[in-house]
Amino acid sequence: MKGGRSKSAPKKAEAKLSVKKGAAAAKKPVKGKAVKDPNKPKRPASAFFVFMEDFRKTYKEKHPNNKSVSAVGKAGGEKWKSLSEEEKAPYQAKSEKRKVEYEKNLQAYNKKISEGAAAEDESDKSRSEVNDDEDDDDDEDGSADEDEDDDE
Repeated sequence: MKGGRSKSAPKKAEAKLSVKKGAAAAKKPVKGKAVKDPNKPKRPASAFFVFMEDFRKTYKEKHPNNKSVSAVGKAGGEKWKSLSEEEKAPYQAKSEKRKVEYEKNLQAYNKKISEGAAAEDESDKSRSEVNDDEDDDDDEDGSADEDEDDDE
C-alpha cells in the first residue's frame, strides 16, 4: 500500500503516550477546589464598588435602553478616574466602615468555627472510645476465643 501507515508507527505513538502518562502520573495529584462555607461573611466592597452601586443607578436612568454590563463598567471606570480625592472620600469612608464591620463578623465567625472544631474533636474521641469498648467486650466474653477452639 502506498501512502499507508506502517503497523509499527502506532506502536511507537502508543509507547510515547504511555511514557507521557507515566510522567503525568508522577506529578502531584489533582486536587479539587475547596468547598466554600456559605456561612462565612463576604468580603466588603472596595471604594470603587461602593461608587459603582450609586453610579449604576444614575447611569441606567440616563441610558434606559443600554443593557450592556461592560458599557456601564467602562463608563464607571472612566468616571472614577476623573474624580478628585475629595469626591472619592465619601465612598472610601463607606468602604472603611464596611471593612470594620466585616472584620468584626469574621472574628466572630472564626471563633464560632474554632469552638465547633473543638467540640467536634471531643465527640470524635468519645466515639472512638465507645467503639474500643465494644471491641474489648467481645474479647472479655470469650466469644473470639471460642471460635479459635473450634478450629483445633
